[in-house]
Amino acid sequence: MRGIMAVVLPAVLVVTSLGAVPAGAQSPPQGDIAKRFFGAWRYVGTSIDGKPRPGRGVEPKGIIYYDPSGAMAAQIAPDRRVPMAGPQPTADEAKASLADYVAYFGTYTIDERAGTITYHRQASVQPGELTDYVRNYEFAGDRLILRPVGTKQEVVWERFK
Repeated sequence: MRGIMAVVLPAVLVVTSLGAVPAGAQSPPQGDIAKRFFGAWRYVGTSIDGKPRPGRGVEPKGIIYYDPSGAMAAQIAPDRRVPMAGPQPTADEAKASLADYVAYFGTYTIDERAGTITYHRQASVQPGELTDYVRNYEFAGDRLILRPVGTKQEVVWERFK
């Protein structure tokens, strides 16, 4: 637990210090479903059509965190190290390090009727527009299963204990 707090606490401080939840932007998630999201979850894996997603290695690592105020942060790191030729990474080394790395933060809202959670991203390492991500959700024991709407992809997280 101490190890996870070393990761979660700095992430939470970054999210809140960067203003992920501007005053009056949205009301905090409430209700029994919202409470099930609160806290930190460990990345288990991603599948597409029931097959493991390629490109992240054997044991990728990741964390997603939901704060009761409505802030969230997510990171998934591939299971690989990119060696550096010198004290600073070259452009190719930096690009290789970020390949298949996912990281973003922002706020979230839950639509219990639709069974979806929406991430209102405020920053991301992925290039492009900061569009909202909408995911169908399902809880299975200590696992949270997220399915991006309109895809055959499934992302599985397990609650840290």
